[in-house]
Amino acid sequence: MAKRLTLWATLALLLLATPMQAQDDAAKKQTPQDGTAAASATPDPNYVIGPQDVLDISVWKEAELTRSVPVRPDGKISLPLLNDVQAAGLTPTELAEQLTTNLKKFVTNPQVTVIVTQINSQRVYILGEATRPGAYPLLPGMTVLQALSSAGGFTLFAKLKNIYVLRKEGGKQEKFPFDYKEVVKGKNTEQNIVLKAGDQIVVP
Repeated sequence: MAKRLTLWATLALLLLATPMQAQDDAAKKQTPQDGTAAASATPDPNYVIGPQDVLDISVWKEAELTRSVPVRPDGKISLPLLNDVQAAGLTPTELAEQLTTNLKKFVTNPQVTVIVTQINSQRVYILGEATRPGAYPLLPGMTVLQALSSAGGFTLFAKLKNIYVLRKEGGKQEKFPFDYKEVVKGKNTEQNIVLKAGDQIVVP
């Protein structure tokens, strides 16, 4: 009788341990080898890299080639074996393909991943009576309202009905009016335009 109870107890423990072991194995497969993963600053696969952006270059099984690098003002990055490589003007995928091709001279079957971890090349500028005026990273799809929220609101002297966006295109400067009070009430929402790099939001 005692032997039978011991047998049942052993089977029960095995049944409980099996799914737990499977979960542990699955977790190990999903966890990067170094325990960390770079977070992308933009979900847009068509984002074009620019000067001063920061990139995470990962070469599978090549720890000496894996690193975080800034894009220099001349648009290039510096990497071991490859020296200077043009990065500005390319998407992360295009740069990864170029690095893969170049590394084939030194590494067997290289697998390269490029992630933009900091967007510093594309900025918008908030001027005037904002709580925190200054330059802000332009995120994909960012609107005037979203940019203003990044600046922490307005001072007591801000004229919220007379805000405007200045944009320079083709050598000409355009002005887009933005009535904050109307837009937050759901009126004239077409004024809440999607911003472009270099746009200046003026809060009089």
